[in-house]
Amino acid sequence: MNHYGHFLLCGLLFERIDASNGRIVVVSSEDHKMGLKTIQFDDMNWEHNYHPNKVYSHSKLAQMMFAYELQDRIEAAGRQVNVFVCHPGASNTSLIRDNANLATRLSWAVIVKTGLAQTAEKGAYPEVMCATEETLRQRAYHGPTGLMNFGGPVGECELGAFVLEKSVMTRLWQVSEKATQLSWPI
Repeated sequence: MNHYGHFLLCGLLFERIDASNGRIVVVSSEDHKMGLKTIQFDDMNWEHNYHPNKVYSHSKLAQMMFAYELQDRIEAAGRQVNVFVCHPGASNTSLIRDNANLATRLSWAVIVKTGLAQTAEKGAYPEVMCATEETLRQRAYHGPTGLMNFGGPVGECELGAFVLEKSVMTRLWQVSEKATQLSWPI
């Protein structure tokens, strides 16, 4: 699961980020709303019911839950690191065009042809905003706010309650520490 890589990298760099009063920006996706809307703890690596779209949605939800749990732990420890979560909207990059199954590529082609997809440059705006803006709320989800959050002005998007389910966030953290063999210094 790609969540483990983010968890491990952030954990290994955390002391340096903390020493500089830095930021962690977690890039998710509107796809986190698709699928299970919780973490599949009994098959974290999707070995028994693999489907690329479901796995992607699951990993993006895991990244968000990790970020919000990290916010809680940072606050409890009195640390100064800020953690922000964002999404790029529907950004016209080669990711889907080159690497997705046929059905996904066809639906993506329709999104691009109808003008719903924005440029890759515009898709980078939420990440840059989260990395630089001084007045953003942390317990939020930042990204394009236009039609279906595909594009448009960047701001706060709806943050579903299922993303902030504390018992799931805490368990995900514990599972992630065990899987990566990294115990965070907070």
